[in-house]
Amino acid sequence: MKHLPEEFGCMVFNERAMRQYMSEEAFLALKHTIDTGASLTVETAKAAAAAMKQWAIEKGATHYAHWFQPHTGFTAEKHESFLFPDGEGGVIMEFSGKELVRGEADGSSFPSGGLRATFEARGYTAWDPTSYAFIKDKVLCIPTAFCSYGGHALDKKTPLLRSMEALNTQAMRLMRLFGVECGGVYSTVGLEQEYFLVDRDRYNRRKDLIYTGHTLLGARPPKGQELDDHYYGALKIRVADFMRDLDEELWRLGIPAKTEHNEVAPAQHELAPVFEKCNVAVDHNQLTMEVMKKVAKRNGLTCLLHEKPFAFINGSGKHNNWGLSTDTGINLLSPGKSSEENARFLTFVCAVIQAVDDYQGLLRYSVACAGNDKRLGGYEAPPAIISMFLGEDLERILDSFAENGGYAGADGGVLKLGGALLDIPKDSTDRNRTSPFAFTGNKFEFRSLGSSMSAADCNTVLNTIVAESLRQFAGRLERAPDFSAALVELIRDTFRAHKRILFSGNGYSPEWVAEAKRRGLVNYPSSAEAIPHLMDEENVALFERHHVMSRTEMAAVEEILLENYCKQINIDASVMSEMVRRDILPAVIRFGREIAETIGAKERVGGYHRFSCFAETELLDQVSLLCDELSRRRTELDASIEKTVKIPEIARRAEAYHDDVSERMSRLRETSDALEDIVSKDAWPYPSYGNLLYRI
Repeated sequence: MKHLPEEFGCMVFNERAMRQYMSEEAFLALKHTIDTGASLTVETAKAAAAAMKQWAIEKGATHYAHWFQPHTGFTAEKHESFLFPDGEGGVIMEFSGKELVRGEADGSSFPSGGLRATFEARGYTAWDPTSYAFIKDKVLCIPTAFCSYGGHALDKKTPLLRSMEALNTQAMRLMRLFGVECGGVYSTVGLEQEYFLVDRDRYNRRKDLIYTGHTLLGARPPKGQELDDHYYGALKIRVADFMRDLDEELWRLGIPAKTEHNEVAPAQHELAPVFEKCNVAVDHNQLTMEVMKKVAKRNGLTCLLHEKPFAFINGSGKHNNWGLSTDTGINLLSPGKSSEENARFLTFVCAVIQAVDDYQGLLRYSVACAGNDKRLGGYEAPPAIISMFLGEDLERILDSFAENGGYAGADGGVLKLGGALLDIPKDSTDRNRTSPFAFTGNKFEFRSLGSSMSAADCNTVLNTIVAESLRQFAGRLERAPDFSAALVELIRDTFRAHKRILFSGNGYSPEWVAEAKRRGLVNYPSSAEAIPHLMDEENVALFERHHVMSRTEMAAVEEILLENYCKQINIDASVMSEMVRRDILPAVIRFGREIAETIGAKERVGGYHRFSCFAETELLDQVSLLCDELSRRRTELDASIEKTVKIPEIARRAEAYHDDVSERMSRLRETSDALEDIVSKDAWPYPSYGNLLYRI
């Protein structure tokens, strides 16, 4: 890419393209809608559609598609060509304002959680003008929301957009109290995407990777990540080529890919973009994951986005860096240079502390999936128990306010909300990588999100729970006769009431589990336990109060997540069973026969006393015993699958998949991996961990 500034976003219908292809009047009307959320007029929609069509056709596009995010966790699109018969045997290229603003899709095969029957197939897509349209594979993709004929949200974007509006509404109440003039407050998000790259030929020889995206079997390699030699290490040639190719694809799509490096585990890497407005960041991350897979394939590789592709080494997360900004550029989670700015900063920090403490279970639900269960609590991933890390300085400041309404620094300066100022230190303490929710100087990093997951759910929750804290804060301060005194009291009371959520120690330690229980923090180690708490009454009341999701929509989401959890584990278990039954058992039996034939040949030639068969006999004994155990454990797994799939109540079925099916899978893997360690490499039917992780 020779001219990056000119080519960045060249496949995006951004403001630069809008100015070029729209009249000044139409452009300003559309920009007003984008900036303020005002209703789109028919005239503006027509002008936008005409400009978008002309721009897209000149870029080589022949089709358009409403690009949306159903509850599958992936994206969906239905392509429609621009052509329309002209009545004279030819065609004209058409794209109307109506086609831009709303589309109709067959929604019968998308997860609905019972919101409609299969025969009620109609679903509608509605244009989200705040996220730019783009061209992908010669198709104009228009970011949209997706809802049912009855108006219920059938996607992840609609609740996200509603949560952003709720956050803006409540934050603006506080901004007015602080006397800050701005047009709006929005959440910003930066998503650090971790992933693995493996050779595509070896990937194609692993049924588990093909069907599930992660390895179900595999013995520990002789070298893992214990030398810490991969982290930030020099890139291998094929990986560097992939990253270069990926950057160019993403930059053309207007995705500000910024940082890339080797991660801790062998074959693991990371991509991080520049912060963007919340819904745009989520859209861009979905697109990034899609482009990663396509570019990897083009480079003879496969990109694995599963949370735990390989046992024994780090899994992959998607660190969700969440911040708050105004449309005038003020970072509300950054310390300031005046007492008023720092008072505002501490208020918003306390709002987040209260939100995380009050809705721990909701945050845990937002990162719940079968793959993430394998990652949370292991190696670099945070534990399932939600806690916060503020850093020593900020926690000391809030402690002082809780005690006396001020903060005495080491130099004698005193920070009081209405008096002399001591600067609040910014990002002056070390990080705690075991913390699920850490303050990092001017934002919060929620580290529990899984690498394959949509970031929409966790940001919908974050926006909504913080909006609730801000609603309570604003209501209390609006009624106060003395704003400054009330603010000091608010910060003091909030910190005292919610200090239990703060933890700066080792989140992996068994002592923390006991301590968290003593503090009254929730602990849902598995998604089967976490997901049903979505429908706790306080959560339903929260989402309905802020018009983010109705009770009906929440019940549908819960059912979809539980169904998906059950299906994922069922697929994993079924694939594992097939791998053992059709490939591993026959291979091990053949290997045992070869050993037996070797023993027989030795005995025929010279007898046992002339040629010792000790090694062969011992190996044959081990193989035979483990082979029998493997067959028995596979049969037990099949029986467990058959029994579990018949459980009618979805929550109980999810528990059974976690407690019984997953446990039997672990036992079967234990035996299979033990066999892999003693069966010859040539006899084993699948590429080993070593071949997958180190040969790129």
